[in-house]
Amino acid sequence: MNLLKALATVSSMTFVSRVLGFVRDAIIARVFGAGLYTDAFFVAFRIPNLLRRLFAEGAFSQAFVPVLAEYKTRRGEEETRLLVDHVAGVLFAALAVVTVVGVLAAPAIVWISAPGFHASPDKFDVTVSLLRVTFPYILFISLTALAGGVLNTYSRFAVPAFTPTLLNLSFIAFALFAAPHFDPPIMALAWAVAVGGVLQLAFQVPFLLKLRLLPRFSLGPRVEGVWRIARLMGPALFGVSVSQISLLINTIFASFLVNGSVSWLYFADRLMEFPAGMLGAALGTILLPSLAKTHANADGAEFSKLGSPCCWRFRPRWRSRFSPCR
Repeated sequence: MNLLKALATVSSMTFVSRVLGFVRDAIIARVFGAGLYTDAFFVAFRIPNLLRRLFAEGAFSQAFVPVLAEYKTRRGEEETRLLVDHVAGVLFAALAVVTVVGVLAAPAIVWISAPGFHASPDKFDVTVSLLRVTFPYILFISLTALAGGVLNTYSRFAVPAFTPTLLNLSFIAFALFAAPHFDPPIMALAWAVAVGGVLQLAFQVPFLLKLRLLPRFSLGPRVEGVWRIARLMGPALFGVSVSQISLLINTIFASFLVNGSVSWLYFADRLMEFPAGMLGAALGTILLPSLAKTHANADGAEFSKLGSPCCWRFRPRWRSRFSPCR
């Protein structure tokens, strides 16, 4: 596989998503401004988004992809399909419970994540209503991360890389066209999150069908790979949680400040993230399945080569004979 070509593909798709995300935030700022209602939405959206980064695209993907790559390389198609079925079943069951608990416990979650809102009953109540609409997003986006992990393992990098653009398009459409039909209008953004989650999952289904790996959500006999993934998630969860907990603490502090503070913090954080995902996230996306595959094959030489830029086929031909990775 030409890693440079894959990196260019993922980076270009990520670039489209980031630009649309910037447009999305600009439209939200223009339509809704920075005030009580936008503060309420960004707190409500931060909770499922935080869980997404912790358990879906973060720790789960980091644990799932290496195990799936090993099954694909060593154990054959049938066991690989069985692993996907059982992981999907366990993930769906666990997140369905989390979603129900999150919707029912929305007031307590808002009180913990934005305690300053409690001083303003209207702001607190709106945030609770928004959270109850946005919380199921964690279920859809986690299943999307599962599908993306499968597609990345089978070198279908472009599809998962393009998928986040659908959430941005959902935000833009709801902000521009649906907001006047909601009371308060900010509820349109909450439904944009829910619809965006469904769209992202639905977009990847046809590609899973082509690979004949559409999950059947099995909770049958115990599969060893499922427990390995659960064990691997522990260290990954710790690593991912540091930055996310920091953002949550910032939100807690901002909730005690004037209306608009949470919104300003959100917009600033989004601007900071814009360049970070252009190369680093794309590079990690394509390297993880490749490294997992070579590790499963016990190919130490190829594993080392993947970390060397000279193997990415961007050196001039006249220098190739001097490359240690020929």
